Amino acid sequence: MNENDSYIGKTLDGRYEIMNIIGEGGMAIVYRALDHRLNRYVAVKIMRSEMAADEEFRRRFNAESQAVAMLSHPNIVAVYDVSRSETMEYIVMELIDGITLKQYMDKRGMLAWREAVHFSKQIAKALTQAHERGIIHRDIKPQNIMLLRDGTIKVADFGIAALESEVDEKPDGQAIGSIHYIAPEQARGESPDARSDIYSLGVLMYEMLTGNVPYTGDTLGEIAIKHMQHAPTSPCKINPDIPEALERITLKAMASRIDQRYQSAAELLGDLDQLTTVKPQPESEEPVTQEQGHGVKPVRSSTELSKANYQRRRRRANKVSFATGFFLLLALSIGLFKYLWDFWLYDVFSPAVRIPLQNFIGMNYSDIESNTELLSRYNFDVIFVINTDSQAGQVLEQEPSAGRSMMVTPEGINVTLKVSTGGNIATVPDLRNHSYVEAMNQLSDLGLAVEIENAVSDTITRDYVISSSPLAGEQLSLGSTVYLLVSSGPEIQYVEMPNLVGLSEDAARSKLESVRLSYGGSTRVISDYDAGTVIGQSNEAFSTVEEHCKITLTVSAGPG
Repeated sequence: MNENDSYIGKTLDGRYEIMNIIGEGGMAIVYRALDHRLNRYVAVKIMRSEMAADEEFRRRFNAESQAVAMLSHPNIVAVYDVSRSETMEYIVMELIDGITLKQYMDKRGMLAWREAVHFSKQIAKALTQAHERGIIHRDIKPQNIMLLRDGTIKVADFGIAALESEVDEKPDGQAIGSIHYIAPEQARGESPDARSDIYSLGVLMYEMLTGNVPYTGDTLGEIAIKHMQHAPTSPCKINPDIPEALERITLKAMASRIDQRYQSAAELLGDLDQLTTVKPQPESEEPVTQEQGHGVKPVRSSTELSKANYQRRRRRANKVSFATGFFLLLALSIGLFKYLWDFWLYDVFSPAVRIPLQNFIGMNYSDIESNTELLSRYNFDVIFVINTDSQAGQVLEQEPSAGRSMMVTPEGINVTLKVSTGGNIATVPDLRNHSYVEAMNQLSDLGLAVEIENAVSDTITRDYVISSSPLAGEQLSLGSTVYLLVSSGPEIQYVEMPNLVGLSEDAARSKLESVRLSYGGSTRVISDYDAGTVIGQSNEAFSTVEEHCKITLTVSAGPG
């Protein structure tokens, strides 16, 4: 039995009964499950076994999950529960009845600008909520945006995407990131912040408005360089219906320089709100006549209606009102039926069509990506792998396999492709017991990014490397991140400062040594105390001081 299928039928923690697989990622498998305690269906995301074997990764997965579970917003997929045991890690999330924004865009193509703004405002609201709580998504893309049938947007994988992006950068056959939506600072290997999410949202807005991502290329490196150095084609040139104000908002959100972008999602949301706010025109006021001003009743006109004429006109108005209401109700019914047909009834009543799955192995992914016919029929989940024996972009494997009979659906057929990155790789050097500055320089020269984490060590000198992840000798694609664990020195111990006043100088020095403190010298002053008696100390008695801290004594020199 496949390892992924081994959970099906099992009940986790006596509560969540696993039903079937609904999604897979580089870090985890997502299952549909029944929560027996609350009698509702949920999504359970279980970490892959190879990830669960990494204790540090498990710790960070748990920490991220706990943080995201604190988020509560209508535009964020809710996290209900987080569980951790010796053998597995999983999180329980809201089960979404909808499709990804990617599937919707593949089906519809270029979106109407008001619809794009409607979706963008909801994503911006979700980012505002998360950023205010210190959580950065790091992987905003249409595959991580869920669209419900009523048009509500739900952003998925908040926080967890931060960990999946790390998995993406590891050389074990997993993906190396969503290059079409990556912020320039992320492409350079720098640590992202909230403004990186805003850039990715800007790219997504550009795609919704024009039907295309702003930057394409034959290689990942070429696309990354365009993010950092190129300016995108004006959206209005591609779609003249886009308001100029919306184009300015989109281009500001995806500005290459981080200081020229929106500095917060709330600021972006404010401009989008202002764009869609319709200001009512002031009604013209009738001039007040002198008679009306003084409350004088106007003279009755000879053209006023008689009682019979009034009743006749009233009956005619009632008929017109009835007819108008009937046609409005009919139009509303037709619109409702069309909506239900497009999103539900069509799938129910249309006969199932099956086709043999096309063979993509050997093709170049750029050819697949530019083929609109393929994109309208298939949903491609691309996993980039390091393979020095093949050209960059060549498809090496596909799942399901070619020739397999697949049912055609409006959402498209899901296909996973493993695509080669080519030979642009570097080998991680042995950096243990090197200063972290030297290690960073070595990795930078190799074209690799660096992130540093400090840890206490009694054996490794302060500011020297304890270990690296990935380990020395492993191969990475250029631009990937190496994580260095750097020593912060031995753990600091604290002791209680003794009272030395009244002791002789020699007795005070002995007392300091007995509690692991150091003698830092003496200052002698004339006093009425006997010569050699301690009359003061640099640290107050019974206070807490660092172990081996130097203590200065004030010693009596005797009477003057």
